[in-house]
Amino acid sequence: MDVLSLLGIILAFAAIVGGNLLEGGALGSLFNGPAALIVIGGTLAATILQTSWPILKRAAAQARWVFVPPYINVQDGIDKIVDWSLLARKEGLLGLERLSDNEPEPFARKGLQLLVDGAEKETIRSIMEVDLDCREQRNLDSARVFEAMGGYSPTIGIIGAVMGLIQVMTNLEDPDSLGTGIATAFVATIYGVALANLLFFPVASKLRGLVKERSMYEEMIIEGLVAIAEGENPKSTELRLQGFLQ
Repeated sequence: MDVLSLLGIILAFAAIVGGNLLEGGALGSLFNGPAALIVIGGTLAATILQTSWPILKRAAAQARWVFVPPYINVQDGIDKIVDWSLLARKEGLLGLERLSDNEPEPFARKGLQLLVDGAEKETIRSIMEVDLDCREQRNLDSARVFEAMGGYSPTIGIIGAVMGLIQVMTNLEDPDSLGTGIATAFVATIYGVALANLLFFPVASKLRGLVKERSMYEEMIIEGLVAIAEGENPKSTELRLQGFLQ
């Protein structure tokens, strides 16, 4: 669990609610069903319209990375690659076959299988980089979904505010209701701007960072596989891969 992500969301919305209370506003004034329906529904509708189903489905699945990011430990990865290198020097590349069958990471398992099959280092690098680039692009497309939502929600919030003001203007004969009506209309703007800047854009940035971190880890795996294919000394391989440590 990423505690910082959870803490960030709690602090963001607590700041809005707390600031409203300190200014003397009522808590109930921030809650408006029609405004929420317009902003959330309109934002989702616009995002669905511009996004294909596979990307939308992937984005929904990867949203959990904000709170439960995929496990990545560069040092563990280096240690694992060094163990592969030692085994390859002792038993040859065919000795890695049993490891490839038990490797839990699909990306690393694919690379090990290429080594076992006797692929040249250029072939290994080419195949693995295509895999990495395609996965990275798909993951970045997921982040762009949340960026799009962050772009749409403030505009939808303004639409909601204008719609609310239209309703106010149609009831000018009732002066007592004008203040309440105008305040309610602008709640939609608050929803739109707050969702964009406190949720959608931060989530997109978080996902981008995680994708970059994952891609760097997989680049390290590729370098390790190529080093093994070259027959490089395990110690030299370890020193080379330590450059990926942050």
